Amino acid sequence: MNFAEKYGPWALVAGASDGVGAAFAERIAESGVNVVLLARRQNVLDEVARGIAQRTGVQTRTLAVDLAEPGATATIADATGDLSIGFLVYCAGADPAFEPFLATSLDAAEAMVWRNCMVPLQLCHHFAPGMVSRGRGGIVIFGSGAGFAGGPNMVAYGATKAFDMVFAEALWAELHGQGVDVVGLILGKTDTPALRALEHHRGILDSTDETPPGAVPVDVVVAEAFANLTNGPTVIVGEDLRNAAQFLGSVTRNQAVELITAAAAAAMGPGGG
Repeated sequence: MNFAEKYGPWALVAGASDGVGAAFAERIAESGVNVVLLARRQNVLDEVARGIAQRTGVQTRTLAVDLAEPGATATIADATGDLSIGFLVYCAGADPAFEPFLATSLDAAEAMVWRNCMVPLQLCHHFAPGMVSRGRGGIVIFGSGAGFAGGPNMVAYGATKAFDMVFAEALWAELHGQGVDVVGLILGKTDTPALRALEHHRGILDSTDETPPGAVPVDVVVAEAFANLTNGPTVIVGEDLRNAAQFLGSVTRNQAVELITAAAAAAMGPGGG
């Protein structure tokens, strides 16, 4: 089967307003699969969807949903009830703050857990049965190198990304023999608008027009993801992150935390925060 036959006729991409999510949606559409684009900002989503439809000719649908709000999954299920979703991509849930745990509100931490853990779990439970019954489909859950071991300034974020990685691996173990490809896509620093804004705010970049040092281009992330859709359960993107993962696997958990703590301190930039 080609991509459209295996993963169509519709895909749902959560976090599709910019960065990797928008690029992923574009690549899916170029492969002949219709796309539901989901994020919080309706006007931005509509603009992205119009561009994708004009360039590729596929059908698009937009859903403006705050994934941290209770009932988000029910809203998504209702809005896609007339569609056959064969491909689910969950790339929402970045952490724009990079601040100490006690300097952030409990509400913010709980929202991170809900958005990064509960909602992908719920969406997979909703959409995977249809894929299994058809004997084909795909699920991509975005993780992060922050989930390799605990470190400062990403307490809730790192913990949720560890959940995402193990969740994707376990889901693969159950579903890959039933025709459903599952990939936990682990990213490191990626050149997205969100990262540029964060590093500009922290004084690392002079302008959001600059490329963050060491960041992997979005097109490289998407290319590696599509080349490895059948190579789950875990795909680590970028040579630097693969080397880091291999090294962290060779030391104790305590040593891994110490190394990540040192790296986080070095990443604070000249402003110290």
